[in-house]
Amino acid sequence: MFKLKYIPTALRLLAAYGLLAVSVGAQAEVPPLPPRLPIDSVPMGDVNSASEVKLDLAITPGPFEPTWESIEKQYPGTPSWLRDAKFGIWVHFGPQAAGMSGDWYARKMYVPGTPAYNNHLKNNGHPSVEGYKEVLRDWNPRKLDPAKLTAIYKDAGARFLIVQGVHHDNFDLWNSRHHPWNSTRMGARRDFVGEWSQAAKAAGMRYGVAFHHEYSWWWWQTAFGSDTQGELAGVPYDGNLTLADGKGKWWEGLDPRLLYNADLREYKGVNAAAHSPWSPPPAGVFGRHTAYATWYATQWARRIMDVVEHYEPDFIYTDGTGAQPFSGSHTGTGIKADATQRVIADFYNQTLKKRGKVDTFSIIKFRPTTNGTVNTEEGTIPAGIKSDQPWIAETPVGDWYYGPGFSYDSGAVIHYILEQVARDGNAAICISPLPDGSLDDGSARMLKEIGAWMRINGEGIYGSKAWRVLGEGENGKLRTLPGGSINKRQAEFQFGPKDFRFTSGKDGTLYAFSMAVPAAGSEIRISSLGASANLLGKPVSSVSLLGHQGAPLHWKQEADALVITVPSAMPFATAVAFNIR
Repeated sequence: MFKLKYIPTALRLLAAYGLLAVSVGAQAEVPPLPPRLPIDSVPMGDVNSASEVKLDLAITPGPFEPTWESIEKQYPGTPSWLRDAKFGIWVHFGPQAAGMSGDWYARKMYVPGTPAYNNHLKNNGHPSVEGYKEVLRDWNPRKLDPAKLTAIYKDAGARFLIVQGVHHDNFDLWNSRHHPWNSTRMGARRDFVGEWSQAAKAAGMRYGVAFHHEYSWWWWQTAFGSDTQGELAGVPYDGNLTLADGKGKWWEGLDPRLLYNADLREYKGVNAAAHSPWSPPPAGVFGRHTAYATWYATQWARRIMDVVEHYEPDFIYTDGTGAQPFSGSHTGTGIKADATQRVIADFYNQTLKKRGKVDTFSIIKFRPTTNGTVNTEEGTIPAGIKSDQPWIAETPVGDWYYGPGFSYDSGAVIHYILEQVARDGNAAICISPLPDGSLDDGSARMLKEIGAWMRINGEGIYGSKAWRVLGEGENGKLRTLPGGSINKRQAEFQFGPKDFRFTSGKDGTLYAFSMAVPAAGSEIRISSLGASANLLGKPVSSVSLLGHQGAPLHWKQEADALVITVPSAMPFATAVAFNIR
């Protein structure tokens, strides 16, 4: 057996990091980039006149072809398990947690004056010297135990997981065959998607994998800048490094271009968007980077198809704000390509091949109704019942990555779930782990409280549908929990004894959720269930309170309301549910 020390330096480093086979193959495919031009000097190409690029990318054979027409025609419908599950945990975790700066640490650490920049400067060094690639090198969440966390989430009442595969930082959290910047080859040296997949399957939970790298190529533009003042003013950040610059460094053999992508600031609006709190660049195509754009869209698709083949998720999730990734507008700006259709057709053909039926789905955020896709509501609560398409409401407690000062309030989470379920949706909550992968005390306590509530009231949640009426409030006005991340504002929002939400259970039973626990012995009135309105379609025959073990409730159906006398003991928290038949 040969000794590693006899391998030339570059190959030895590659072997040590497990990068040799992947990095050489991936880098060989990257097309040459045109010379850089001044910032904002090139207009975006017209998206309306641009033709959709058909990628040269084979998919798994089967009845699904890479067109929306074929997908809509062949898809059998969203599987019933999503409605049965109703509540899930969004495992939004990756190396950006190391910054303890909330969401988008990787991009903001290159923006002077932001908390992320200041935290990075304090804890890591200057981004011209110690950049995000060093964060990846050092990140190792030793306390992350997917099996243990999955058991905690299941105890909290969650029945599915959304697991992050890759965020905007463009770092794959699995043993990626098509991308060398991944978690098995540096830092933790762990296959996180594989670990979460095994944990979910062992616990009998459905799980999906989320992919956020569609717009990494323009999201990362801050890494190509430099400070404008201070000792390192004008010294480029490490996004400007090349493969050759790595000689003799820890990252020798790794091309920074595969992590930070291309400098696209020559296109008007790209640089401003990169330094904005959110906005994507203007709609259009990167006309001088056509070959690179086609390569990038192809690699985006290959990486998702890699996960589908090797981990068999129950659903896949693509992030963005447009009708589909790589649409040429919204977050899909830069190219018009059929990458999404290829990924979804491949996914469903793979499912059919391995399971004999298609009981999976694809989440495309904000896509109009399409048979074969599921939508989301990120941080928002629809105005009314939304039954036009399957959807999952998603929001974090505090932020999408850990930061100081979060408010952990189980009541706010429960109210959020009730708001979405009453509107015919599902809910996925992100509870951000600490950088080491563990849960802080507030998160652990909150999850236990949610689980206790769900064990009492879950029959009105799991498998439910929206009723004819969303809910009711004082003076006929519906008061709704504030949208956005769940924090102090939601925790302090007060519902009263006249605030109700309704769901229809799997057997057709009506559940009326009082959004506040009524005072013991008090009388409540539910106007929607008055005899005159006849919304139930029949007279009320029975009323019971979930979790109540005492004598039957006293109630009467009057013309204008169902009147219920609450038990003399109400040892409940947050909200209570009445089973009405």
